[in-house]
Amino acid sequence: MSYPDSASKQTKPAAIFWDMDGTLTNSEPLWAEATFYLSELLGKRLTPTQRLATVGATFDTTLSICADNAGVTLQSGDSQRYRKLMFDYVKRLFASKLEVFPGIASLLEELEADDIPMMVTTNTERNVADAAIQALGREHFVDTICGDEVPAGKPAPDMYREAARRVGADPANCLVFEDSATGMRAAVDAGCIVIGLPEDNGVEVPAGVTEVSLLRDSRHLEGATALDVYDWFRKISAQQ
Repeated sequence: MSYPDSASKQTKPAAIFWDMDGTLTNSEPLWAEATFYLSELLGKRLTPTQRLATVGATFDTTLSICADNAGVTLQSGDSQRYRKLMFDYVKRLFASKLEVFPGIASLLEELEADDIPMMVTTNTERNVADAAIQALGREHFVDTICGDEVPAGKPAPDMYREAARRVGADPANCLVFEDSATGMRAAVDAGCIVIGLPEDNGVEVPAGVTEVSLLRDSRHLEGATALDVYDWFRKISAQQ
């Protein structure tokens, strides 16, 4: 497929793809709690450092890390059983504790009003993600893609390639916001322009990602406007 415009000619992104957990919602502490719960079910609690390897990962990767840590050999049916236990736990946490990051609601409203196509692109599976998407405001997004709806979840690029296909845009003209190394790698490998929102210096930011702290004096998006986002996109595009 050919596209009429290169990224360098774009003044606005053709579309914006948003990771959810840790980017739009302050759900990473809840996923951390659920991951520790899963590791304890398997017999040995992960250390905080070990848990970092699960951030942004698929459930099967997380289960494998927890099983290896506990010295457990997984049997047939274990994945389905532990998935239900963990996801039921997460849904209870989301119902009582989920927070949308400050400034996100107004930024989404402003971008939507300017007719920028946006999608949620999350490794979280659909039966858990829907509650969070609803809290964010499903009406802001032209579509959503979850981790169980693509051949391979992040860090594979499948999700971002599919998102670009759905909006009919060259990935090079699409902007992605991601907080985890896993998600950032997926977006870079898909050919998108990527702004990273790492929680701290412990997150390994892949080459090809521009940290938001290099664009503004913050690790977060509170106070950012649509014009700020367009300006960042232009600056990064001009350097690529």
